[in-house]
Amino acid sequence: MKQYDASNIRNIAVVGHGGSGKTSLVEGLLYRTAGSDRLGKVADGTTVSDYDAEEIKRKSSLNLSIVPIEYDQTKINLLDAPGLFDFALGQTEAIRAAGSVLIVMSGKSGLTVGAQKAYQEAVKMGKPRAIFVSKMDSDHADFYKVLEDLKHQFGASICPLVVPYVEDSKVQCYIDLLGMKAYSFKEGLRYEVPLPDMGHRIEGLVNAISEAVAETDEELMDKYFSGEEFTMLEMVRGVHKGIFDGTITPVFCGSAQNLEGLNLLLGAMASLLPSAEEVAKETGVDENGDEVEVDCDVNAEPVAYVFKTIADPFVGKLSYVKVVAGKIDGSTELVNMTTGQPEKVGKMMIVRGKKQEDLKEVTAGDICAISKLNANTGDTLCSPKRKVTLTRADFPKPCHSMAVKSGDKGDEGKISQGIARLLEEDPTLSFVIDPETHEQVLTGLGEQHLDVTVAKLKTKFGVDVKLAPVTIAYRETIRKKVKVQGKHKKQSGGHGQYGDVWIEFEPCDSETLVFEENVFGGAVPRNFFPAVEKGLQDCVKKGVLAGYPVVGLKATLVDGSSHPVDSSEMAFKTAASLAYKAGLPQAGPVILEPIGSLSVLVPDDSTGDMMGDLNKRRGRVLGMNAMGYGMTEIVAEVPMSEMQDFTTVVRQMTQGSGSFSLEFARYEQLPNQLEAAVIAAAKAREEE
Repeated sequence: MKQYDASNIRNIAVVGHGGSGKTSLVEGLLYRTAGSDRLGKVADGTTVSDYDAEEIKRKSSLNLSIVPIEYDQTKINLLDAPGLFDFALGQTEAIRAAGSVLIVMSGKSGLTVGAQKAYQEAVKMGKPRAIFVSKMDSDHADFYKVLEDLKHQFGASICPLVVPYVEDSKVQCYIDLLGMKAYSFKEGLRYEVPLPDMGHRIEGLVNAISEAVAETDEELMDKYFSGEEFTMLEMVRGVHKGIFDGTITPVFCGSAQNLEGLNLLLGAMASLLPSAEEVAKETGVDENGDEVEVDCDVNAEPVAYVFKTIADPFVGKLSYVKVVAGKIDGSTELVNMTTGQPEKVGKMMIVRGKKQEDLKEVTAGDICAISKLNANTGDTLCSPKRKVTLTRADFPKPCHSMAVKSGDKGDEGKISQGIARLLEEDPTLSFVIDPETHEQVLTGLGEQHLDVTVAKLKTKFGVDVKLAPVTIAYRETIRKKVKVQGKHKKQSGGHGQYGDVWIEFEPCDSETLVFEENVFGGAVPRNFFPAVEKGLQDCVKKGVLAGYPVVGLKATLVDGSSHPVDSSEMAFKTAASLAYKAGLPQAGPVILEPIGSLSVLVPDDSTGDMMGDLNKRRGRVLGMNAMGYGMTEIVAEVPMSEMQDFTTVVRQMTQGSGSFSLEFARYEQLPNQLEAAVIAAAKAREEE
């Protein structure tokens, strides 16, 4: 593939709801531009985008894939993003690297939650937007209903540029409203046909475009109000400017499966969507922390952004890089602004799905892959002469946790190493070893996300693990004050063992053991006080009910006795532990459960259902806040033990539009009726 100037490069993120036809559209565009000699299908696992083994198996996109095509002296980098919510990372990566965003919708399914979220993400990142209504060959596809829904949801910026003419529930032809021409398609080939009679509908659509164009320029506005018609060139320029400004969101339609309408979409991509030169201006901060803008200037010092990372056990790390300024080749000196360390440019490639083509250099505005960089996703690479850190993408936060269990003992190290490699390519994963339960806990965006991560562990790194519910880190405490004796006396020839203590146990507010001594007359020699405390410190690691750590415990040594020969530190440690085991069962021991602070965002019409669900989980709703855009925030406190499946419930209840954050707040007493089950579960784990 030849080198292109930034003015002839389009970086387009293809996003939308899962199953809307994104990958099929990318495959159709690739085939239509002779980038592939066959039209692959998602169902057959033969598309260029979905090349990963798990994607082929699941018949769905799981990772961001890049597919460059060439059309009309223009290079179009298509960034095919997954639409499943569990793999939202790919969409964020794609939109961050793109110059504009193409939201794909099904003419049959209409406006979905995934399309709305993609649109909002594009607005949040300030990216120009376009919409393609696909699957127009499907039964019950209704473009005009979809169009009305789009206008209702996104307002006056929605501007159809290609519309279908439907007769007998079948699309007869597609009308290009800018060129005022109609086309039919047969076996992917386009044929111009006479404009059909659609009454006043065509006139109304064209007037809407003219009005949108008029609002992009004062001269065009004057011409519009004077009653003059715009020339074709003025219409194209006006639409182009409106898309760039975000005041126009063009809508196209067609069928990727039958290659209908793809020529019209390709033409619009080349002539209407902004070039890399126009939109590559990036914001960031310099060495002094001052905000700066980086223009798309091929003659400037190089600045690049790593927007995706792939970890491969054989090839090593592969970094997908967008060059914002300057140019990069094998001799370019770069600094990683995250680590401050120099980066050596390895092998450079154009990637098309899994296929790779070597490159000598990459210039401003283009995208490439570079092997064996130490950089991670979100890092800025720049010249030592021009140190700037570009704004990072705001990745989704992991929210669904599972414990990682290995069938073979001793695999913990291999598991940690494999997951560490996967964490390099997926910022929406987190992995910790719980200090209390000693479990390896993997957290992601949902069940599918973690399932795929486990599958990658096996196929890439040869580590076979299973997922299990996370063990809740309960704790124990006491509710009453008691005074007990612990006496250890043993004689076995020679020196014996003797330690005798009286200890008062009582509740307190401390997270750790509070030890005090109040002994009079030297009943217990002072040099044995540390031994008594050490014996108790060892004991509070396991409570008397279910073996959980004990908190909120104050122990005061008040009396005891010693032997001049047989007393020792070990004897007094043992005596302290005997006092502990005798005293705590008498002190009203209870189990404490962790309580989380929850903020869940749901559509207004789902608030009642969500509050009912939280009540079933023993949650306490603290308040509700109207967040706008038809969304409500519910603030609550809930037991962490009740939240294992909450990610799935929120997604099902809100059709994917809801989200939540959950953070540990404090410990509270577990209801008495639930204690028996917790104790039984703890004993079962100990037996295992």
